[in-house]
This record gives sequence, structure tokens and C-alpha cells, in this order.
Amino acid sequence: MTSTSTPTSPAANRASDAPGLDTRGYGLLGRLGIWVGGHARITTLAWLIVIVGLGVFAPRVETELSGAGWQANGSESVTVRELASEHFGGNAGHAIQVVVHSTGAPLDQGDGPQVIREVTRVLEAEPRLAEVVAPLPGASLSPDGRTAVVLAGADVGTNEMVRVATDLKQGLQALSTDTVQVNPTGSSLLWSDFNEANLEAMLASEMFSWPVTLAILVLAFGALVAAGLPLILTLAGLVASAGSLVLINELMPVSIWAMNFAMMFSLALGIDYALFLVVRYRAARLGRHESPDQAIAETMDTAGKAVLLSGATVLVSLSAVLLVPSPSFRSMAGGIMLSVLFVLAATLTLLPLVLVKLDQRINKLSLPWVRAGEHRSPAFAAWGERLWRRPVAWGATSLIVLVALAAPILGLRTAMPSIKVLPEDASARIGYDQVQDAFGPGAPGTLQIVVKTPQSQAAAETLAQDAGVATVMPAVPATDGSDRRLIQAVPTVDPSDPELAATVARLRGDLPASALVGGAAVENIDLKSQLDEYTPLVIGVVLVLGFLLLLVALQAPLISLLGTLASLLSTAAAFGVARLVFQDGHGSGLLGFEHQGFLDAWAPVFFFAMIFAIAMDYTVFLLASAKEHWEKSGDPHEAMVGAVAHSGRVIFAAGGVMVAVFFTFALSGPLPAKEMGVILGIAVLLDAFLVRLVLLPVMLRLSGRAAWATPAWLHRILPDITFSHG
Repeated sequence: MTSTSTPTSPAANRASDAPGLDTRGYGLLGRLGIWVGGHARITTLAWLIVIVGLGVFAPRVETELSGAGWQANGSESVTVRELASEHFGGNAGHAIQVVVHSTGAPLDQGDGPQVIREVTRVLEAEPRLAEVVAPLPGASLSPDGRTAVVLAGADVGTNEMVRVATDLKQGLQALSTDTVQVNPTGSSLLWSDFNEANLEAMLASEMFSWPVTLAILVLAFGALVAAGLPLILTLAGLVASAGSLVLINELMPVSIWAMNFAMMFSLALGIDYALFLVVRYRAARLGRHESPDQAIAETMDTAGKAVLLSGATVLVSLSAVLLVPSPSFRSMAGGIMLSVLFVLAATLTLLPLVLVKLDQRINKLSLPWVRAGEHRSPAFAAWGERLWRRPVAWGATSLIVLVALAAPILGLRTAMPSIKVLPEDASARIGYDQVQDAFGPGAPGTLQIVVKTPQSQAAAETLAQDAGVATVMPAVPATDGSDRRLIQAVPTVDPSDPELAATVARLRGDLPASALVGGAAVENIDLKSQLDEYTPLVIGVVLVLGFLLLLVALQAPLISLLGTLASLLSTAAAFGVARLVFQDGHGSGLLGFEHQGFLDAWAPVFFFAMIFAIAMDYTVFLLASAKEHWEKSGDPHEAMVGAVAHSGRVIFAAGGVMVAVFFTFALSGPLPAKEMGVILGIAVLLDAFLVRLVLLPVMLRLSGRAAWATPAWLHRILPDITFSHG
């Protein structure tokens, strides 16, 4: 059937412009929709001010935001870094190490002396660096004389040192000759190289995902004009959040990952929310021939309310990550929450205005088989009836699949990212490998021990006797004359080896009381310990807050609890798959990565919050529709089948877009980006298509009227929220 604009009566069209339109029958969001439609200039001007005002700063986001902040605030290792920066010429964990390696003669011959002088000159000319230390025999000059490390102390914080690394690395590498290689390395270079590789991956993924996204949107909306509406929300949210992050960065450091994740969530949620509102508006306007004002009021009072609650659920889930006292986690969670707020604001103000002004023109350039006014999908209604007839068979099947996929999570291991997350040609990785070849496997993870002077000898003896320490360097006095010594010790194992954590724990127990153990590798160990400590708390808070928000929205304890548990099940299944892929290496060849034997330690706490937020997004859409049908009919059958019929197509389309977007990140870029793409992609795939369209409807079927029962005492304390209209 050809999609054409459904004619409406002149009276209905004039109703939109009627100056005395009675809005008392509409809710707060319905009245908001009518208001923005009647005050187009004010709404448009407000958004232009926001977009242009913040958009001025948006282009600076990639250069202004930092890549560091991966630290456990308050930990012993961070204290060591601060002491080393203050008292030992910046010889801290974020100092820059420039590896000079000769492929032929020792470095005291040929090009070696000149290259080392040039490296020293470049480093000394950088005002953000502190003391520059030349290679020392027995410490930073290899026994064969072919590998040397020039140390450049840090005179600024970790975030600024990443920028220093970015500014200097190409110039330093350019000092290489035919026989001598120059490769800066260290934690600051690692994050600089990683950010660069990650940015390239993000851009490549976006170039691939946008056409795929647009194609799916055209199929979902059935018209090219309608399909473009989510892009308005996405671009508005992205520009506003990018500019805001740049301004916030002036007050406190913001991780570049905040923008990366904000970009993904802006796209994903912009599509979700636009789908929900546009489908409902078309049904009201073209299916039931309501006036534009009536249609937008109904849309906002039903779908708009679900969107608002969905956004609140996403914000609540991500807010739990703020409990982790790590700057990177807090800025990433804050960046996503900021983007959600802007997308939510655009959905509830800008989109209604566009819908009212475009009106029937949203169906321009439509596909020939699309019926624009159709809200209830016959295909999904038939699917709902099938689930109603055989709930046990379908429910058991989906449950078995989810439990089987979740089972591997029991053997999940986590650790902080190793050097393998970088491309093999990255400067930091080349220098890292050269240091290991010349000084031993533990050299890139050299421990730093700051100790009071009277106890320095005892500390050195303890280090020398420990089986996990290969080499102990002489104690270095503080450059400012304070009563401290710095001892550096090379461990016997690679920085990513779990044995290093055991060595650090043992040393912290055996060393004198004034001794503090730190270093770049130890900062990773302390951050992992912090994440292990806070992950159960974050998961618990997310589950409790998610349940409470569903309870407030649905006024029904049983289905709120079932919806929360269903989200937990799909999340567990996604991490079970992640263990098989990233820990065990299944599919590593297909995805093009070198598996580390573990999942990055930040994935469980951060990805759990992200996955749960998305899962609850779909839960709110489905159950809000079910609640609307329940309020109208009081019939469990109509509540379940009607919810699937009215929201199934939206969930299916939005899920398809999200899966396509996330999986593009799995095909390019460094390992953490692949982890993000696979875990989130699998989670959405399972949640949208198996949990929301099978398991949760089955739960509604089996629980029947009990799903919507509310104790009298609870009903009295909950706010009165309804989803039915008219």
C-alpha cells in the first residue's frame, strides 16, 4: 500500500492554531508539547543559543580533554607519585622515558652520542618537564651499551603530561637515524598513543555506522524525512554536550572517553526516543485524525512520559558510577549523563516543535509499503498472541539461552589493560619492548619506594631479599633537601602479570613503616583493587535505584522486580560472552585483536552501568505501554499483547540500530574499543530481541493480574503516575 498523507478536515487543522485551546485535560508534558508548538520562535531561539553558544567550544573537545585520570584517588601509589613529583625532580610514574636504541654499535659510538644530546635538548626545552636525567650505567644504560633511557621528570599533572607526550613524540621519533631508534614510552605516552588510536577507530566506526544507521532508520520510520529526525536530536545533543565538557574541563579534568561514550549514547538514545515519539505522533495524527495539538499532547502524555522516565532510569544507573573515586570514571559517567540530559531536553522540547511544524510532511519520501498512521503492528500483535498461548515453552527457551551464555561469567578474570591494547607500531609499545629486551621483563613496571631517610637502608635490604624483585637501585636523596629517599626496584615479572600484585602486597607488609610503594604499574594495581572493592556496591546501587524508579513509574512491585531481574540476566549473559571472546580468545582472529587472557578491570563496573541503563530503557518502553493498556482495559491479555503490538516494532528497530552502531566499534580500533563494542552489542542484541520481546512478555503472561497489584499502603505513598490517555 502506497504511503500517502491522510487527509484531515479543515476544522481539525485549525484546532492547532485555536488561540483558546483548552489544555486542562492534558498532563504537564502534554501542555509542554502544545506550548512549544505555539511558541516556535522562543523554542527555536533558545535552542539556537544553546547550540551556537556551546558549539563555539565543541571543536576543541578532542584537544582539550585529557586521556589520563586512571588512578585510585587516595591510594598509596598516587601519594608516591605526588611525593616523587614534589621532592624528586618529577621522577614519578607519569614521567616520560625516551628509549634510545642502537641496532649496531654501542651508543657511545657512531650516531649514539649526537642522538642522545638532541633528545636531551628537546626535553630540556619543554617547560612542562622537570629534571632531565641522562642514561646511567647499571640503571638506565643496558649492559651491552645499545639501549639507553633518558628520563624526563614531570612538572605538571597526569592529564597535562599526556598532552606533553602528544606534543613531543613525533619530534623525538624524528631524531632517529639509520642506526639509532628513538621511541618515547611510559604511562603518559601509553595514554597518548591509545587516545590517538582510539580517535582513529571512533572516526572510522562513525563513517561506517552512520550509513548503516540511516538505512535502518529509513526502514524503521518508513520515510526519509522522518528518519532524519533522530539526527537532529543526536547532533543537538552532541554539540551541546561537547561544548559543555570543554567548559567543565576548565574547572576539573575531563577524560576524552567522556566524549567518546557521550557520542555513542547521544546517537543510541536520540534514535530510541525519536522512534517512540514519532511513531506515537503519526498514529495520533494520521491514524485517528487528531489535530496537531491534540496529537502532540497525546504523544507527550504517553510516549513522552515513558521517554522522561527512561531518561531518568539511564541517569540513575550511570550516577552509581560516580561512587568510584577515580577521576576517569567520574568524568566518563558525568559526560554520558550530560549528553543524556541534552538529548532528553531536545526530545521533550525540540522534537515536538519539529513534529508539529512538519506535521504530515514527516512522511515525505516514504517507502511504498508503509502505512504511516499505523501504531499497532499486526506482526508484533501476532507475536504477542503466540507468546500468550505458549508462555512456558518460549520463556523456558529464552531463559536457557540466557543462562547458558551467562555461565562463563563464573570464570571471569579482570586486570588493568596491558601494553597489548596499543598497535604494534605505537611508540610507547616499541619503547616498552626495547626496555624489556635490554633490562628484563619487569623493567617497564619499575617500582618506586619513597621512604624516610633513617629507614632507607632497611628498605633497600628488604627489597633485595624479596623473591619478586630482580634489581634494586641505590637510594636517591630528595632534590629539595627533605628527609626522604627514593628507591627504584625492578620486579621479576611483566607489569601485567598477576604475580606483581602479590609482590607489591608483600612489600607493603614487609617494608619499614614510612615506606610507600608506587610507580605506574602499581597505580594500575591500586586502581584494580579499588574497582574490585566498589563494583559490588555500584551493581547493588544500580539494581536498587533501577527497581525503585520502575516501582514509582509502574506502581506495581512484582513486575518492577521482574523487569529489574530480567535486565540483570541479559547483562550477565553479555559478560559471559565477553569472557569467551576476550579472556579465552575465541574469535580474536575474526575481530583482529591479541587477547590478554583477561577482561579489562574497568569493564565490569562501567559497562554494567551502561548495559543496565540501556536495558532499563527498553524495559520502560515495554512496561509503560503495558501499563497504559492495563489502565484502559484491566485485562492482562490486552496489557501484554497490546504492549508487544505497540512497542515491539520500536524496540526491534532501536535495538537493530544500537547493535549496528556498537558492533562497528568491535571491528576497528584498540582492544578496549572492541570490548566496548562486543559487550554492548551483545547486551543490546540479547536484551532487545530475547528479553524484552520474549522473556518479559512471558513474565507478564504468567503473573497475570498480580503483575499490576499494588498494596494499599504502597499506593498511598507513591506519586500518581498514569500512562493512559483519553
